[in-house]
Amino acid sequence: MPEPILEADVVVVGGGNAGLCAALTARESGASVLVLECAPREYRGGNSRHTRNMRCMHEAPTDVLTDQYTEDEYLADLLRVTGGETTEHLARLVIRDSARAGAWMKSYGVRFQPSLGGTLHLGRTNAFFLGGGKALMNSYYAAAAPRGIRVLYNAEVTELHIRDGKFESGAVRLDGRPAEFRARAVVAASGGFESNLEWLEEVWGEAARNFLIRGTPYNKGKLLKLLMDEGAETAGDPRQCHAVAIDGRAPKFDGGIVTRLDCLPLGIVVNKHAERFYDEGEDLWPKRYAIWGRLVAQQEDQIAFSIIDSKVIGRFMPSVFPPITGPSIAELATALGLPPQRLEATVCEFNRSVRPGTFDHQILDDCRTEGLAPPKSHWAQAIDRPPFYGYPLRPGITFTYLGVKVNERAAVQGLGSETNIFAAGEIMAGNVLGKGYLAGLGMTIGAVFGRIAGREAARAAGR
Repeated sequence: MPEPILEADVVVVGGGNAGLCAALTARESGASVLVLECAPREYRGGNSRHTRNMRCMHEAPTDVLTDQYTEDEYLADLLRVTGGETTEHLARLVIRDSARAGAWMKSYGVRFQPSLGGTLHLGRTNAFFLGGGKALMNSYYAAAAPRGIRVLYNAEVTELHIRDGKFESGAVRLDGRPAEFRARAVVAASGGFESNLEWLEEVWGEAARNFLIRGTPYNKGKLLKLLMDEGAETAGDPRQCHAVAIDGRAPKFDGGIVTRLDCLPLGIVVNKHAERFYDEGEDLWPKRYAIWGRLVAQQEDQIAFSIIDSKVIGRFMPSVFPPITGPSIAELATALGLPPQRLEATVCEFNRSVRPGTFDHQILDDCRTEGLAPPKSHWAQAIDRPPFYGYPLRPGITFTYLGVKVNERAAVQGLGSETNIFAAGEIMAGNVLGKGYLAGLGMTIGAVFGRIAGREAARAAGR
């Protein structure tokens, strides 16, 4: 039988936050839209279904955000975590449009709520999705269906046919069978390559074998590789990624946000030799949690351990897995598989270095160490109240930063000035995130550039 031919004004490859923002916006502009989602229906949404919030600029309090979060402060936070490795005009575009994105999302049924209390420090900066990322994605899909946006699942793009920088057609495996798709414009919104274990190992070497993938197993970088092969310019370092320390007992793929551990700033973190290796209290957790995956990845066997005592229980959201406990530091070490005497020495050295202060885990307090290397700059309390608790840590990769370079119109660079190929979401996030991470920024990039890509794709399609 001949291969089926799928046609639309705009084809969006990828069914996460960025992809659906692009699809809905293109449809607003009058274009017919087809979404090709690699995952089956029950796993649609990519990494977006595991998210909780997005970072938003605002000049005054809103229904879910307190105080204000200005463009200058937002940019300063981004420059600090990236070390200046960002494309500033694109970063400012994301920041400014984040002030308007929420209202647009609400118009498609997305609902927000104030941030949770506790250790998140996000009530002023991040708008939380009511029901989380899965509810967000369900709202988008519920809005797409009555608007005539066609969604095909189990649809893996395998070829792109590009002539003079313009997309003409492509090949897709649809439920395992070959098909052809044609469009006047394409939006690439299919994520990074974090689930491609062979590609990760090319970049990281054998260490990648011990990485856990927090999100979808379907982000294998196929479309990214196809665009690179066609001459698309790249942005971002392949070794840079959003990588957090997650519970070492998590599954290889798709463990999601419940495997993240937020207790690290409240105790100490040691490697397999029971030695500390970084300042656990360097800055507020939303500005530092995404560096810990890389830090753990740099340790022998890519494993570390968070050690806390009873004083901090209840001050953080625990992992879905219960902590490992011990009535003494030595017994905890044995339960974790650490050398008991060495962990006892590390804890004693830490405790001796703690200076008096007023503990407050919601601000940069004055509880610190003195004469200790590495130091602990904030939230330093002696680990002395039994029982003691420990969690094994592994690098949890959320998404990789290598992607295609885009301009302010979301047009993929390197294919020609008249290209009809646009990109949004994690596949182009490296333009803004050279390294490091700010909590909620990935979703903001996807929402802002998804809408830009959808609008520009519709325009390129003549709509």
